[in-house]
Amino acid sequence: MIGPGLAKAAIAGRITGNGDSQVIDLARPLPGDCQLKILTATDDDADSLFLLRHSTAHVMAEAICKLFPETKLVYGPPLEDGFYYDIDLNRSITPDDFARIEAEMSRIVQEDRKFCRHEIARRDAMAKLGDEGNRYKIDNAERAEGDTLSFYVTGERRGADFEDLCRGPHVPSTGVVKAFKVRQVSRSHYRGDVNDQPLQRVYGTAFFKKSSLTDYLQQLEEAKRRDHRVIGRELGLFTISEQVGSGLVLWLPNGAIIRTELQNFLTQEMLKLGYEMVYTPHVGQLGLYRTSGHYPYYEDSQYPAMFETDRGKAIQSTLQLAQRVRANKGGANPQERAAVATMVGAIQKSWGVIEGLPADGSLDKTVEALYAALATEQGYLLRPMNCPHHIQVYASRQRSYRDLPVRIAEYGTVYRFEQSGEVSGMTRVRGFTTDDAHLFCTPDQVGAEMLATVDLTRRVLQTLGMNDYRVRVGLRDPSSNKYVGSDENWVKAEAAVLAAAKASGVAFTEERGEAAFYGPKIDFMVKDCIGRNWQLGTVQADYNLPARFHLSYIGPDNAPHVPVMIHRAPFGSMERFVGVLIEHFAGAFPLWLSPVQVAVATVSEKSEAYGRKVYESLKAAGVRAALDTDSEKIGPKKHRHRTAKINYILVVGVQEAASGTVNVNDRDGATLGGMALENFIGACRAEIESKGRSRVAAG
Repeated sequence: MIGPGLAKAAIAGRITGNGDSQVIDLARPLPGDCQLKILTATDDDADSLFLLRHSTAHVMAEAICKLFPETKLVYGPPLEDGFYYDIDLNRSITPDDFARIEAEMSRIVQEDRKFCRHEIARRDAMAKLGDEGNRYKIDNAERAEGDTLSFYVTGERRGADFEDLCRGPHVPSTGVVKAFKVRQVSRSHYRGDVNDQPLQRVYGTAFFKKSSLTDYLQQLEEAKRRDHRVIGRELGLFTISEQVGSGLVLWLPNGAIIRTELQNFLTQEMLKLGYEMVYTPHVGQLGLYRTSGHYPYYEDSQYPAMFETDRGKAIQSTLQLAQRVRANKGGANPQERAAVATMVGAIQKSWGVIEGLPADGSLDKTVEALYAALATEQGYLLRPMNCPHHIQVYASRQRSYRDLPVRIAEYGTVYRFEQSGEVSGMTRVRGFTTDDAHLFCTPDQVGAEMLATVDLTRRVLQTLGMNDYRVRVGLRDPSSNKYVGSDENWVKAEAAVLAAAKASGVAFTEERGEAAFYGPKIDFMVKDCIGRNWQLGTVQADYNLPARFHLSYIGPDNAPHVPVMIHRAPFGSMERFVGVLIEHFAGAFPLWLSPVQVAVATVSEKSEAYGRKVYESLKAAGVRAALDTDSEKIGPKKHRHRTAKINYILVVGVQEAASGTVNVNDRDGATLGGMALENFIGACRAEIESKGRSRVAAG
């Protein structure tokens, strides 16, 4: 029994039992014995917000359909910071329409209509959707499992109130939606297929309290001010050229300095811990990634394989077309359907029968048969991960238990063919360099090595002043089939990860379904200075890949044993990490990371010779400096260097030249006063070496 207060506040429940956990509507019956958590209208609970935003997406969809009746709805999922709904509409929705959409949403909210769930037999549901003529909903329904399909009516009058195909769950009624905002609209494609119908993706967000929405919108404004794409351009840190390719970052000299300093810092820390640096190729044979499981596991985000034979190339082209036709289903081009059969026939005529092809032309079975045919074809792949290469480094010679642990590290670039709509600046790219390391150890060494990698990640974050983070332990979802390896190995790996998390003393949460496909992991979820969360460092335990690659070491019993493998990356990727750092610091980096640490600004020609001497002295001391002898006045000079986020501006005139001093100003606008040049250089060196706060002081 629950009290009347909680019953009134309840909006849904999370039930856990039989290895499953899910959120359900208040009106749905409990499935039997289970643990029940009551969800309430609070902005502090991720489940509650997820539920609210899912329901608000329906409210927005209804409002759009009301205003633009020709709209075809596609799907509208909740997100971590809001929701979106993809729509097919010939008319473009613009920011000028947002106020109208919000006004219509407010009307729906004020009506406080219930969200009512209706389950319909699959045959009847498909007939209903067929009558409605929305190919997207038909496709969504065909992808859904089960003998029944669920629909939600925003109200109680089926056929009169708004109705949408949906698995749920939802809040009890539209009146629960208190604070919302339509934020933006962008272009998208159905299922990410650029050859399909262009769609419009309308984004919004929602909170239970208006104050939370206000805080979030203020955070967005601050995020715009800190946008790493804008700051990166202004400070000359990186660029992306469409001639090189979307999502492929070109590090400019200033950005390369930041990246180099970060890598030097981490490399020094790794060398202290006994790591060995290696270099490995950016491509590898398909067999390598087939053994690891990366191919075709990352099929949706891999660059296409480079097959060596004409047969392999032909099968790959046919497979890609068959997948596209299958994804389009009812909306597929009939000519493309026919082309698949023609291409399959041409392959069999030239190279023989493809085993497993269906007589009825089923696309699902055709795709399976083409995949199977490619399994024996040789070729190469741009690497999606570094671990298979490091495994080969380990396997390059026989190891003894006395050699272990072996710690192999590399700043290795990997490639993922992300959808064009998902690529963004440095934080979502198609080529990125990971600070990857793989540790090979005995089972007895796993605990100590895991703990050391967790401590290293914490040290990296603390050095950069990123102390606000939580730890997420990602475990396997037993109901999913995406994981490789035996249950026995997973039990050992999860026990090792949990033990390391507990031993570290860091508060952590256990989250099922967040494991990598080969092993559980510890992720560092870092909150930046304006409250946004980023997944950065990661540590993973892996009992599976060493077995798949038949790795071994000779134990004290003179018999071969399989090592345990630990994957770890404190930064995660250099591109993403630097993008986050740019926004965290708003481009005002600590002295040790700043591309230009000190600007020397001369007052006039009379002090130019001394200014050059100061500049050369700074360079000789290893301080990155710029010399400004322009003829403009000193005020505009200082403003320009502050805008460039240079940590210190040294003003030198005739008086400073005579006394051998410098007039020190910082980028925040403070004048620190005169200092002997050697004292200033010493203070800078101490600040750089300590990677700490400013040590330069007046006097």
